[in-house]
Amino acid sequence: MATLEDSFLADLDELSDNEAELDENDGDDGKEEEDIDMDMADLESLNYDDLDTVSKLQKSQRYIDIMQKVEEALGKDSDGAEKGIVLEDDPEYKLIVDCNQLSVDIENEIAIVHSFIRDKYKLKFQELESLVHHPIDYARVVKKIGNETDLTLVDLEGLLPSAIIMVVSVTALTTKGSPLPEDVLQKVLEACDRALDLDSARKKVFDFVESKMGSIAPNLSAIVGSAVAAKLMGTAGGLSALAKMPACNVQVLGHKRKNLAGFSSATSQTRVGYLEQTEIFQSTPPGLRARASRLVAAKSTLAARVDATRGDPLGKNGKALREEIRKKIEKWQEPPPARQPKPLPVPDSEPKKRRGGRRLRKMKERYAVTDMRKLANRMAFGTPEESSLGDGLGEGYGMLGQAGSNRLRVSSVPSKLKINAKVAKKLKERQYAGGATTSGLTSSLAFTPVQVQTYHSIPDKCCYIL
Repeated sequence: MATLEDSFLADLDELSDNEAELDENDGDDGKEEEDIDMDMADLESLNYDDLDTVSKLQKSQRYIDIMQKVEEALGKDSDGAEKGIVLEDDPEYKLIVDCNQLSVDIENEIAIVHSFIRDKYKLKFQELESLVHHPIDYARVVKKIGNETDLTLVDLEGLLPSAIIMVVSVTALTTKGSPLPEDVLQKVLEACDRALDLDSARKKVFDFVESKMGSIAPNLSAIVGSAVAAKLMGTAGGLSALAKMPACNVQVLGHKRKNLAGFSSATSQTRVGYLEQTEIFQSTPPGLRARASRLVAAKSTLAARVDATRGDPLGKNGKALREEIRKKIEKWQEPPPARQPKPLPVPDSEPKKRRGGRRLRKMKERYAVTDMRKLANRMAFGTPEESSLGDGLGEGYGMLGQAGSNRLRVSSVPSKLKINAKVAKKLKERQYAGGATTSGLTSSLAFTPVQVQTYHSIPDKCCYIL
């Protein structure tokens, strides 16, 4: 059992340990504060007039090493990825992943250099940045114009479309800018050269990645192309990461929100990324591009999973999937089948069967031709008929009244309908008579004549003798 002195010493040891930890934390906080102070000092010492201070990627060791490896890989031809090696351990695959990350850094560096050129050159031609939006085109135009005030002397053919060239030339006549000093102009031209060098390095990286995509991801390249496959892999973080992504996420990889500046967004593709650069998407009619992008994303995901497992190094599955996509899109574009004229039914040569029975017989008797009408429709040979107006005018009476009495007479023959009506009336009366209700005073007892005489002879008795 621990004594009081032992417990007191243990408490002192814990207090000393806590003080040591607090001292270490204070030391770490002091280091962090020193780092923050150094960072603020670096920011304050940054000179934005110096291009090397703003753009540092080209002088970094990582950029130099990757570009050297890319040039060496482009100089020698390789048959493809080595068999039996895991994809993540393949040196070419690692280099492709590094190249994809470097291409993103190069794009960011180009944006920084473009901002530097724009800030410096707006003193000379401020409206140019609103007319030429692409950073590389802007750098080429600035390098071509320089300090020239009359743009009619500057040949911009091949750098910009003819319509943009005309707008730039007209705008330059009304600009309020002034020529740049010589030192500022040299910095701007140097920044333009650096932007063009970065663009050429990016193209070289893309060429290398595209050349190796046929061996790294042959099935994916067969569907979307080497360039788009390289961009998809770079954005997803590798082929394995791309194979694990669902098709709905692959469809929007590389999507950027566009600023339409107040224009209608009806014709803009809002949910498509790098897949809109594929040949399949561009060759599809605009009304079917949304469905085509979903289909291409689904098949690209399947192809990426095949490539991640090295299941088909020849790319046969990718070609089959591409052919399936093409057939489906062609099926969508087919017009609906024409409506066939419905032929009339073949007419029946045989007469239709008439229904029989009591109801039909009654109907025939009701609408049958009477004897009077039969006589009116007949004419005697050599005997003139009587008419309603006389002298053959009006409605003729035919053989009616031909007995010589000058009166219309018809033999009175009773109609079957009247006979049937009388018979039905008699039957109904019999039914009513047979089913008449009895009175409540009637009795079911019957009396014989002897019983009646006996009852009358004994008046005092009130019972019947049975």
